[in-house]
Amino acid sequence: MSENPLCRVCGGTLREFIDFGRQPLSNRFVTPETLPKETFFRLATGICESCTMVQLMEEVPREEMFNEDYPYVSAGSKVMREHFSAIARRFLETELTGDDPFIVELGSNDGTMLKTIAEAGVRQLGVDPSDGVAQMARDQGVSSLTAFFEKSTAEEVLAAHGHANVIFAANTLCHIPYLDSVFQGIKLLLADDGVFVFEDPYFAEVLRRNSFDQIYDEHYYYFTARSVRELAARYGLELVDVERLPVHGGEVRYTLAHAGARTPSPEIDRLVAEEDELGVASRETLDAFATRVMTVRDDLVRLLRELRDEGRRVVAYGATAKSATVANYCGIGPDLIEFVCDTTPAKQGRLTPGSHIPVRPVEEFHASYPDYALLFAWNHAEEIMAKEQGFRESGGKWILYIPDVGVH
Repeated sequence: MSENPLCRVCGGTLREFIDFGRQPLSNRFVTPETLPKETFFRLATGICESCTMVQLMEEVPREEMFNEDYPYVSAGSKVMREHFSAIARRFLETELTGDDPFIVELGSNDGTMLKTIAEAGVRQLGVDPSDGVAQMARDQGVSSLTAFFEKSTAEEVLAAHGHANVIFAANTLCHIPYLDSVFQGIKLLLADDGVFVFEDPYFAEVLRRNSFDQIYDEHYYYFTARSVRELAARYGLELVDVERLPVHGGEVRYTLAHAGARTPSPEIDRLVAEEDELGVASRETLDAFATRVMTVRDDLVRLLRELRDEGRRVVAYGATAKSATVANYCGIGPDLIEFVCDTTPAKQGRLTPGSHIPVRPVEEFHASYPDYALLFAWNHAEEIMAKEQGFRESGGKWILYIPDVGVH
């Protein structure tokens, strides 16, 4: 291992606990023409021995990951559409009830959440660095700024629109290594009685579920209640509430306010106590996690090779960002997986990052059902399995690898 970098939050010492080796950009689906330009990096994760923030050991330049070709859209899942509609309605009923309220969403993507806000006639602004999805938001009547959010962005928004009653981010904050400038911007833009609400994958849940594929290039940080409380305090903010969420394999919604502006919920201390009991920051827990991950890798490769040798057809379902970690860490390529089906047009006709498995429309899955389907999009398992009853009725079986490898 090379000399460890320092914590991007507090400057403390990072201790590496898992290394997934050489990995591609998880959302950079390639063509035969672009294969020679494919970018790789070392995907390893460490924990700060001072503030307990879990983070990647190496940063991938943000411009390489988030640009106009970024293929993920929030509206692609019915579960997520309903999820964002619910939080939008909650904001309208609670935080956005005053005189001419204003909400800003960081990483607003295609405007799925803000669309509900806009339809209610409330001032809103989405900030997203990927102009392709930002334009999709504009097409739905959502105000969108194509930019990376940092202090200078906050200054521009403040001058043009005034303070925000709510700043919201979903599956975005964990993507941003430069939190110093982001939090300076949030502190500046947030109204005195406003709230900054963000939700991201919960590291304690990653450990509990063994969902190691939540670790990929775009997820730079892996939050816990304890580390978020430490983070907030560094910028004159305070963690005032936490809420467990079932989406994306287990997340937490964190609510921050200016220090002293609101009374913290007792749920925070309860969640921190749970984390301590689980030992999320302990060397023993993290080393045990790394061992379980290696077991999943070995078991999954063994199963896929056995099925191939038996002449079984195996495809994968869901060309997700996190599947890049699984495929490349396990060495799963087109020799083991015939193709990956996905509903996202921007991914179809391309090859998966690093592993180079063809991505095809879901209609090809329906046209000739395989014997087995490896469910990369396991966090949408209930929704997908309900939709794909025909596969099960044809005798098909699902392969899952979280928390361990099994055939269902």
